[in-house]
Amino acid sequence: MAINLVIAVTDGDWFDMLRQQPNLAEVNFWAPSAANFRALQPGEMFLFKLHAPRNVIVGGGIFAYANALPCSLAWEAFREANGARSLPEMRARIARYRRADPADRSDFEIGCRILTQPFFFEEADWIPVPASWAPNIVSFKTYNTGDLEGLALWETVTERMNRPRFPGMAEAQTRFGEPHLIRPRLGQGAFRVLVTDNYNRRCAITQERTLPALEAAHIRPYGDGGDHEARNGLLLRRDIHSLFDAGYVTVTPELRFEVSRRIKEEFNNGRHYYEHHGKPIFAPADNLRRPDPEALRWHNEHVFRG
Repeated sequence: MAINLVIAVTDGDWFDMLRQQPNLAEVNFWAPSAANFRALQPGEMFLFKLHAPRNVIVGGGIFAYANALPCSLAWEAFREANGARSLPEMRARIARYRRADPADRSDFEIGCRILTQPFFFEEADWIPVPASWAPNIVSFKTYNTGDLEGLALWETVTERMNRPRFPGMAEAQTRFGEPHLIRPRLGQGAFRVLVTDNYNRRCAITQERTLPALEAAHIRPYGDGGDHEARNGLLLRRDIHSLFDAGYVTVTPELRFEVSRRIKEEFNNGRHYYEHHGKPIFAPADNLRRPDPEALRWHNEHVFRG
């Protein structure tokens, strides 16, 4: 099958910081503007190129998802995997690219290209860009393995990834030379962003839309056998998330919200939560994005206090 690959011009500070971090599960390749990114589908390859005159490919990752987020929430979701050591450092870099007034304290909305299984080549393995790369490209260029140039790029990159220092990329080499999608292994940040968008950025219980007050809750915790998969998530207001994790509320496999009697018994409170008891949650319309009934059943049986 023919697939796309993107070569994107990389911020040097972003690259230098991240290539020194061991065992990264994901990175956020952000853009200073919130423009849509539709060049790749999940499982295709996103490659990093240094700024001219260093016209070389130095690494990449597996594309998982793209959207736009306020800078503060991108930081909260990915932290140092944004390629910065702090939110002020990240904001300053975004402001420089946007040519914004240094005194502007806006929570800039940025484009987020979420990549899993990131890899960074040693300098001896850096790959010259294809001949068709133009000096005036400032963002990215798309290649396709249905073309000779795109196929040669795929083969060169996967040959580098075949080397022993990339054991985590074994999926990409199972059929060396034949282009194919690579299943993205989502991390915590990608999980949060996907769940947030699955629920149209509204709490599944209250429809609260204030993004900083919303959190992506694992139905079955990652440390207890759950996955960073969107169907193992619910978007909940922060206080409801805390109660969900503690077992004072749950969602049934039939997608109804239930509140434990123990909130009233233990805290003599909870009127605002009981108002939602028994009501259906606001779930995604697409069945493939709705909460996993088995995960909900697990929460009902093993976490909910009844």
